[in-house]
Amino acid sequence: MTTIGILTRNPNSWCSRELARACTEEGCRYLTFAFRDLSATVGRGKIEVRLCSIGVLEDLVDVVLVRPIGKCSLEQAVFRMDLLHCLADTGLPVVNDPRAIEIAMDKFRTLYMLTLSNIPTPLTLVSESEYRVAENLDVFNGGDVVVKPLFGSRGFGVFRLRSRCVSDMKDLVWRLCFYLSSSGAVLLLQEYIRHGGVDYRLLVVGDRVVASMMRRARSGWKTNIAQGGEPVKPQRLDPEVEELAVKSCRVIGCDIAGVDIVETRGGEKVVLELNTQPGWRGLQAVSDVDIAREIVKFLKEKAKK
Repeated sequence: MTTIGILTRNPNSWCSRELARACTEEGCRYLTFAFRDLSATVGRGKIEVRLCSIGVLEDLVDVVLVRPIGKCSLEQAVFRMDLLHCLADTGLPVVNDPRAIEIAMDKFRTLYMLTLSNIPTPLTLVSESEYRVAENLDVFNGGDVVVKPLFGSRGFGVFRLRSRCVSDMKDLVWRLCFYLSSSGAVLLLQEYIRHGGVDYRLLVVGDRVVASMMRRARSGWKTNIAQGGEPVKPQRLDPEVEELAVKSCRVIGCDIAGVDIVETRGGEKVVLELNTQPGWRGLQAVSDVDIAREIVKFLKEKAKK
């Protein structure tokens, strides 16, 4: 019988409970634990990751699913990724692969890897300096600009800047970027793509899209469910959108991911972001597929390989 390890900061969250249910229904055992429950031993010819006082993790589970890593210090973030690499190096399947998680955590690295693979992404300007940002702001041709944190998700810390005057926009951007850079932030600015308050979230599992939804902003411009966006079941999903989501996951190296795609007024499909530890509560509300069971089925097959 396959035992699935669910690495989560909250075993009582909706997604964790859904996974536990799906494991039971698929005839699997499951074990939930957090990063704080793990310790590592290295040296004298061995590498072990141990779960509390129970034992070596690779002896306890057949595959590990990584749920959101959560807020943490830089040291904790580095150590947590080190632990995932340790697990993968011992031969234990980790989903997603630690390298894919590291890439997707960094918006700039994700965007340039997608761009290298000819996947359309928003025009993006990145710098540590508010001066470099201000002097290169003309790349956006006077359009609205979205300021995002380099690391982050769910639409938190994201601002849209608008001004009818280019000089006013430069002053506005400089002031905000000066404040952000003084706190050590890397400055990431994107063109604002006018999408009528609607975008797509697709959940890719393995090499296929298992569920999708349109997200409609109830007010303002943010469509994120965490920001009050409304999930809507699409009448028909364009095959091009599905292909774009699956290709994006292949480029980053993800087995499971939520991919956000928007359509421009000219009809071009553009990949906004990719989340390697997606939630799916809003998506499940408009999907006929049991998403948790699709994930568990994939993990069972991953464990066998």
